[in-house]
Amino acid sequence: MARYTGADCRKCRRAKMKLYLKGSKCDSAKCPFEARPYPPGQHGRGRSKDSEYLLQLREKQKAKQMYGIFERQFRGYVQEASRKPGNTGTVILRLLEQRLDNVIRRLGWARTIWQARQMVAHGHINVNGKKVDRPSYQMSVGDEITLKKDSGIKLVRDNMESLAGHEVPGWLEYNPSTLAARIVATPTPDQVPFDVNMNLIVEFYR
Repeated sequence: MARYTGADCRKCRRAKMKLYLKGSKCDSAKCPFEARPYPPGQHGRGRSKDSEYLLQLREKQKAKQMYGIFERQFRGYVQEASRKPGNTGTVILRLLEQRLDNVIRRLGWARTIWQARQMVAHGHINVNGKKVDRPSYQMSVGDEITLKKDSGIKLVRDNMESLAGHEVPGWLEYNPSTLAARIVATPTPDQVPFDVNMNLIVEFYR
């Protein structure tokens, strides 16, 4: 499977915004975006105007990087969303937000999408009482998420402590004392904690 091996912070600089791919480092003074908030490369500071294609490409790359997925999988979500009723951009966001690894991140159980993916792949997560080890598993309203007994509990509590102040979105119902959560609603674009123009992404694939 393809894997990105470059510097994560270059992704933030290319997107011209923090994507919070490095956990707590993104909020510290060591964040490279603070010192160099312009695209990487020798022409990063010299580009005066972005073309329409570049704006569309940048939005697509931003969304892919935020959810940690590659082009083939992202294109699959676009195609699936185009077959469903409703606004295509909104449906794409809903599919991405309801991925199991993203739900784990939104709960604050993991500091990054990659850590959330590792927790799922290692079998620490149960959905409706059954182990699910597929990060791309699509959650539905009513699904319940719990930790496998005595598995990953210390890591989750440590992450929750380091992410003090993290707000769980309203489409998730969470009980910190039992470390159990439930999907109670469909996520909406205004509940996505970063700015992305889905219309530009839909136009890119047309």
